[in-house]
Amino acid sequence: MKKSILSLSLVLLFFSCNKKENATTTAELDTKFDQYKTFFIDELWKISPEWSSSQGFHNYDSILLIPTDENDRIQMKFAQSQLDSLKNYPLNQLSDNNKTDVHMMENLMNSFLFSINEMKSGTWNPSQYNVCGAFAEILNGNYDTLENRLRDFDLKMTNIPAYYEAAARNLKNPTIEHTQLAIAQNLGGLSVFNDDLKAALAKSNWSDEKKNATLEKAAKAIQAIENYADFLKKMDHATPRSFRLGKELYAQKFDLDIQSGYSAEEIYQKALNEKEILHGKMFTLANKLWPKYFPKTTKPTNKLEVIRQVIDKISLQHTTPENFQSEIEKQIPELVDYVKEKDLLYIDPSKPLVVRKEPDYMAGVAGASISAPGPYDKNANTYYNVGSLSGWSKEDSESYLREYNDFILQILNIHEAIPGHYTQLVYANQSPSIIKSILGNGAMIEGWAVYTERMMLESGYKNSDEMWLMYYKWNLRTVCNTILDNSVHTRNMTKEEALHLLTKEAFQQNAEAEGKWKRATLSQVQLCSYFTGYTEIYAFREELKKKDGAKFNLKQFHEKFLSYGSAPVKYIRELMLK
Repeated sequence: MKKSILSLSLVLLFFSCNKKENATTTAELDTKFDQYKTFFIDELWKISPEWSSSQGFHNYDSILLIPTDENDRIQMKFAQSQLDSLKNYPLNQLSDNNKTDVHMMENLMNSFLFSINEMKSGTWNPSQYNVCGAFAEILNGNYDTLENRLRDFDLKMTNIPAYYEAAARNLKNPTIEHTQLAIAQNLGGLSVFNDDLKAALAKSNWSDEKKNATLEKAAKAIQAIENYADFLKKMDHATPRSFRLGKELYAQKFDLDIQSGYSAEEIYQKALNEKEILHGKMFTLANKLWPKYFPKTTKPTNKLEVIRQVIDKISLQHTTPENFQSEIEKQIPELVDYVKEKDLLYIDPSKPLVVRKEPDYMAGVAGASISAPGPYDKNANTYYNVGSLSGWSKEDSESYLREYNDFILQILNIHEAIPGHYTQLVYANQSPSIIKSILGNGAMIEGWAVYTERMMLESGYKNSDEMWLMYYKWNLRTVCNTILDNSVHTRNMTKEEALHLLTKEAFQQNAEAEGKWKRATLSQVQLCSYFTGYTEIYAFREELKKKDGAKFNLKQFHEKFLSYGSAPVKYIRELMLK
């Protein structure tokens, strides 16, 4: 008996010492890895100066890299070198937080290599060559004195002619769709080097001589951009490359961009199934609302037609083109008050959100978006970019406003602002891991925004049959984004088939459907991020609710979930379950 007790004591002593030794080893390795992450980010910014600027790191604002083959080689060398370095940090010896960072860093490096070696979009996508946005952000920033920002602006302009000359050389057989976008966006951004720059110079304390020298350089920049647009207009498009990726490239890009627990095909099948479920829920509500909106009209026998007619009737309740942006501005504080009242999560009142007209250099892809500051510039403004309806025909404006009617406009604001993108990105900037803040996962970011739409309605926000019907219509858009994107790029879906899906099965207005088709031809995989991230987040929440029972706290779940930064949902789930 004594021998057994002695043996057990020795075993426990050995286990305790071994556990302590492992903890020490993990702590030491984590310290080394944290040091390596600092080196990694420093080197990443040197080869990605514009990305660093967007994150609030402005040491390289004056640099404009020229898109040459040599620049590609530098990126590939960097990626391979970092992949080799990451092998020095065994996953089983790192903290949970750092394990996730390793996964995200590896994914980024593999994305670099895939982009250069497999996608090769620099040869067929002229719209990826556009300097206007980076220069506009320098003028719009408030991170330094105007004079210092103008100095960086001036130095950065030096390489603009060489930049566009290299861009023209790189293009081999561009798609028609990306060529048209490149022309529109580059010419749309010329005001940055004309009116915007002149206004900034007028406010500065520079001498007239210095101002004139900068304006002369800007004139050369404008000429280079116009030459690029002319080059694109004159290109031979007899046999243009298709905008479709094809099944193999699409699957690879999905895995790298989305980082989901699902494959591209699996999430596509889930979306098809969800579409049928939503149709059932929508018919129940539309059937209930029919007597209210059509008291003396015979109900159609086709269920989808019943849904469409009720939605069309409700959609007549909308704002005007002139008041579209002001209506958004008015709703933001209402959403903040509601989130506080229901105690859904903490919203930092010190982080400004500014609603603004969408800049011209951003136009052409999405009608509403968020431009958030990075982790180095946490207190800078977050911009809610709203597409303008100025210059639209009466028919197109009416179609657009019916899509963003009084009900859906509120859901849009939940998605883009409170407690969607704006709120999540503020939390991401507070993450203790700069890797998670910088290498944000699009599916988690978009998934969170989609999740909050349903969460807000579940909590009682503007509860009505009309609101829920419109929410399901909006949620159906998320589902059909995935179906559309996958079908367009891997199943040769035609424009006619796409418009049928969007207008007849997703009940979208023609203007919205046309815009979504255009977006599917100009982007790849990103449209899947909404449904994929939402599906994973909602399923995880329901899993925790079942597991914790009465102890489950929604606010705690939200704040804990967001505390991990913009990491892929599958990794956040692992960390929270631990």
